[in-house]
Amino acid sequence: MSEHCDDGLADYYARRAAQYERIYARPERQGDLRELERRVTDLLAGRKVLEVACGTGYWTARVARRARSVLAADVNDEVLQIARRKPVPPGRVEFRRLDVYRTASLGRRFDGGLAAFWWSHVPRRRLRAFLDAFHAALLPGARVVFLDNRYVEGNSTPLARTDGHGDTWQRRSLDDGSVHEVRKNFPSGDELGTVLAPWADNLAVSELTYYWCAAYDLRASAGDRAAPLPDRR
Repeated sequence: MSEHCDDGLADYYARRAAQYERIYARPERQGDLRELERRVTDLLAGRKVLEVACGTGYWTARVARRARSVLAADVNDEVLQIARRKPVPPGRVEFRRLDVYRTASLGRRFDGGLAAFWWSHVPRRRLRAFLDAFHAALLPGARVVFLDNRYVEGNSTPLARTDGHGDTWQRRSLDDGSVHEVRKNFPSGDELGTVLAPWADNLAVSELTYYWCAAYDLRASAGDRAAPLPDRR
């Protein structure tokens, strides 16, 4: 999680590290999760993948089964300590502490990109900056995959407020008794298509019951043609 999101997000995920993966055990979500797992491993099979905001490595371990290699990055040491204990193929995964807005500093480029459950935390006004930074570390034609939550009334944590930039927020309690207000945006499929279209060839946006998946091939010099992001205020 990015230290440049200075609203307490990094601290929240550091505190939440030990309970991070409980959400994946919810029985009603198992069908969707198995479908997401199949899609992401198929889409990134055989590729050198850069995964940003990797968290505890839940998706890293799954993608690594068929990817050529994975560099999994996160800004939090607490989640990376858990991620490094995941069972992954020997020599295929590298974990690194890195801010999502500084991926160009890696000095190498990848033909696959993954961000699982990160898009929803990016301030809407910073989506362009995030996508520019992420794409800068990828080769033209790289396969890019985003996964995240859909809002499901009665199942998702209720929304507490919408701020002046159009970002929505939830109030979440942790095992240590602390309560945190966390940015959590839920873009529609149409919005994702609009935001990503300037960068994307072969864009496919899929909406399951609890999650969405967007996948595309990175267009050469796409950033020069990127359109402004839609205003959702």
